[in-house]
Amino acid sequence: MDQEKDKKIKNVLTLVIVILVGFCLVISAFGVGIWVGEKRAEFSFRWAEDYHRNFGGPQRGIFGNFPAQDFINSHGIFGQVITIDGNNIMIKGQDNMEKTAVVSEKTTMVTNATKIPLSSIKVNDMVVIIGSPNAQGQIDAKFIRVLPQPSSFLNIIDHYEI
Repeated sequence: MDQEKDKKIKNVLTLVIVILVGFCLVISAFGVGIWVGEKRAEFSFRWAEDYHRNFGGPQRGIFGNFPAQDFINSHGIFGQVITIDGNNIMIKGQDNMEKTAVVSEKTTMVTNATKIPLSSIKVNDMVVIIGSPNAQGQIDAKFIRVLPQPSSFLNIIDHYEI
């Protein structure tokens, strides 16, 4: 009877070991697949980035003929505050287009290294706003940095006589 019990235990242990080895092989195969996929993606990315050097293509890359102003930066704004209406800040961007940022209670606003409330942001302030586009074509602001006024910045530069 002990021999039968030992034989059953041995069979169960053998089965468990075979299942564990099989599981390890499957996990290893997936890992190799992921590694190969990453290498292929990296190669494709680098090939596209270096196309002009490898094949004598356009110096600015394949898409170099598109003017930058054709693309709207949907995740950020840099410019001058032109109006503040409740939680909406209208910015005159670098491309002279007006863009709206929506401020929420989760928005972090800073000037220098100090956190500030929305009420501290004034018309004509220069700001950098980073966020996410919403369905209304606005930017839901996550972070707003109020930049120093150009005159005070120039005073700092003049002070150090750069």
